[in-house]
Parts: sequence; C-alpha cells; structure tokens
Amino acid sequence: MAVYHGKLVDGFFIRPFYKLILGKPIILDDMAEVDMETYNSLKWVIDNDPEDLYLTFSAQEDKFGEVVETPLVTNGEDIEVTNENKLGYVKAYINWKFVDRVSVQVKSFKAGFNDVIPLRNIAVFDENELEYLMCGITQIDVEDWCTYTEFKGGYSPTHHVVVWFWKAVRSFDNEFRARLLQFVTGTSRVPMNGFRELQGSNGPQKFCIEKWGTNQDLPRAHTCFNRIDLPAYSDYHTLREKLRVAVECTGGFEID
Repeated sequence: MAVYHGKLVDGFFIRPFYKLILGKPIILDDMAEVDMETYNSLKWVIDNDPEDLYLTFSAQEDKFGEVVETPLVTNGEDIEVTNENKLGYVKAYINWKFVDRVSVQVKSFKAGFNDVIPLRNIAVFDENELEYLMCGITQIDVEDWCTYTEFKGGYSPTHHVVVWFWKAVRSFDNEFRARLLQFVTGTSRVPMNGFRELQGSNGPQKFCIEKWGTNQDLPRAHTCFNRIDLPAYSDYHTLREKLRVAVECTGGFEID
C-alpha cells in the first residue's frame, strides 16, 4: 500500500532479514543482534563439550501456551548433540530460528518485493547496502550522538581518545557516519526521537565507548549492547585510520 500510494514508511528491518531477502546464509553473529541469550548459549556449545547438557537436534518453543518440540533435522529429537556434531547442531538451530519458522512469510515478502524490484537487480548488494537502498540514510546529528553516549573502562567525555573519536566522526561524511553507526549498533537508522531512544537486544541501550585493546588492535563492536571497544591509540590519525578500516572490513562468526 505504501508503494501504491507513494508514501515513505519510517521503518527498518533487523539485519538478518536483509540477508534473507538476498538469499545469504545466516551466521551465528546475526543471532547476537536479535537474541543475546540464545547467542551466548550457542557460543558456549561451540566453545565447550555439550554432551553433559543432554541436548538433541530439536528445539522447543511456546505456541499459545503449549510447549512444542520441533526436530531440527529428520528424527532430530533422537539425535544427541556431541562434541563431534555440535557445529551441525548450531547451524541447524540458527537455520530453524531464522529461516524455517518464517519461510512462508519470507517467500511471500520476496514475491511482493520482486514485483516492485526484481531480486536479480539487488543481488550485487550486501545486507548493509540493501538497508541503505531500502531505508535511505538519515542526517546524523553528531551532537545528539555525543550527548547520549556512555563510557566504560576508564573513558570519559573529556578523555583525549574520546575527543579524538568524535573529531574523527565529525570528519567523516554522513554516509560513513551511518556505516559507523551500523557497525556498532547493527543498523544505520537513528530512532525518531534521536539517540536517547537507541535500542539494544534487551531494550533501551545507549551508545557506549569502552576502553579495550592495544595500539595494534582494530576497534571492535558489540551490536547487542551498542558498544564499541576502542583502544587508547597513541595519536588521532591512527585512531581515525583504524576506525575506518574496522568499519570497511567487518565480518562475522560463520560456521562451516
């Protein structure tokens, strides 16, 4: 209806949905943006021996007050998760969580999308670029961003590294600021009422800058917490360049 009437809708999707539109595989890091508790559980399974948990290749969910068990693979409820097959379990769980449960709805959405813009025409984009294409880039108010930012690890608004960070942000054009925001929060969109209403995976969560790492490290992001881990670089130019490289070379935790 919005397309038919030529109206703009001020809304956006979670990043994994853009990947579904593009037909790209969902990886473990995508889970962190949506469900941090499940992400931590699956990451624990990967990093440890899960046999004592007595898991099977099945998932439970609440459907109208009734707990329903769904096999992740054929006869999955009878297959125990072991140290040897745990990566297959995690991959199957992620596929069920993001793909299988909404396959009918996603198929219908993509069919409607294809009527407006042929899917082959967006195949050249990644999920971040597709968000820019569909939602546009809002003008980012850096002063508002500064006002509603928290600090951890010894940083403060007047710390020289933080001052350099905002100097770098101001030196970037609006498109790159949006990419930086997407790098840290998972979306390039600013809430309607500004950064004070920024949301994390568990509710309201301000943008956060935390001291971490060494001069050789790149900044790293925790999108579920809207937090950037920023090393205490020795000079402004190093900080700006490291920040640029981190945003342009982002990657996730993929399971082969």
